[in-house]
Amino acid sequence: MRSKFSASEFTIGVILGTAVGLAIGFLFAPLPGEKVRGLVKDKATDIPETVKELTADRKKVYRETWAQRRGLPQVSDTYFK
Repeated sequence: MRSKFSASEFTIGVILGTAVGLAIGFLFAPLPGEKVRGLVKDKATDIPETVKELTADRKKVYRETWAQRRGLPQVSDTYFK
């Protein structure tokens, strides 16, 4: 028996788990289906904007960090491995 899973197996498991979780959530939702679909649609349209905001913040932090680190001695070759 293998003890390690590949990245593709993990990804498939995450996708299947998400799909099953969503299906169960829809079945047991306390709101009518039409309202739930409306809420999901509203949240789904906000996702790209939220991702852009989060990545913009990360990019800013990385740029500032690398600007500060430029010219400083490297701590260790194995530090980032």
